[in-house]
Amino acid sequence: MKQSVAARGAFIHKIAQMDDTTSHAPEAVFQRFTLLSVQGVPLFRPIAEAWEPVVDFKAKPDDIVIATYPKAGTTWTQEIVDCILNGGDVEKTKRAPTHIRSPFLEICEVPPMPSGVDLLENTPSPRLVKTHLPYQLMPKSFWEQKCKIIYVARNAKDSLVSYYFFELMNRAQPEPGTWEQYLEKFMKGELAWGSWFDHVIGWWNAKDKHKILYLFFEDMKEDPKREIRKVMKFLGKELSEEVLEKICQHTTFEAMKDNSMANYSSVPDGLFDHSISSFMRKGAVGDWMNYFTVSQNKMFDEEYDKKMIATDLKFRCSI
Repeated sequence: MKQSVAARGAFIHKIAQMDDTTSHAPEAVFQRFTLLSVQGVPLFRPIAEAWEPVVDFKAKPDDIVIATYPKAGTTWTQEIVDCILNGGDVEKTKRAPTHIRSPFLEICEVPPMPSGVDLLENTPSPRLVKTHLPYQLMPKSFWEQKCKIIYVARNAKDSLVSYYFFELMNRAQPEPGTWEQYLEKFMKGELAWGSWFDHVIGWWNAKDKHKILYLFFEDMKEDPKREIRKVMKFLGKELSEEVLEKICQHTTFEAMKDNSMANYSSVPDGLFDHSISSFMRKGAVGDWMNYFTVSQNKMFDEEYDKKMIATDLKFRCSI
């Protein structure tokens, strides 16, 4: 029997309250997940071992999906879309943390939080769905229901740096190793959610087959209003310039970093070690220049050119 909207809303409120209290609870012990392949894509072992509910997920026609490779502006886009869906009323976006308002489809259960599938099944429509899945692993129901999907891509070098620091501070992610080791793993696609190259190209090739809006992180940083207008048009929403300005101000990196409903500060301290890095670290374009050596940059560029030679997909590593 389907729950009423009120009942589902009560469920979300309950989970949000639970989530808020866990951030102040005694530190839990988290074990870094190992990776297991799903159709050639490395995923967290618990996700891979409980893959059936993800594959069988029942999308709804009004579901809106935000898809990214990790650390490509996912949370930023989630906040922008939530603002748009709420007509620019930023107070409504403070009703719960991001991962409650926009559940993570494939994430496994991490007590006390339910799995993404369980949370989504109790979320009222229209549901805002987050995923890092590559195109080929997306549940077929999203295509059958002709759902709208917003894909955000970020240049490889900044994605690499941001993902490295995230894996250092996230105690559920696999052990990242040294910077040099991580650079090699990134180029080989041996990270959770697989190859950056396959990910961005796969979604790029799919963008004309489905209702997919393909955005670039660098464009969003360069001209946020322009890109937010694209999202509004894609979602069929018309908002005034005054409301657009309000959304822009609410979703600046500085504003979101100070927003407890968007900065993941409610995640248990034992899972996110903020003494190493904050979840929202810099949100910049070109930060890779602070970490790549000259020889690493040369090696990376050579490998990049080989992997991207067959696509017309282009990125900017600076703006």
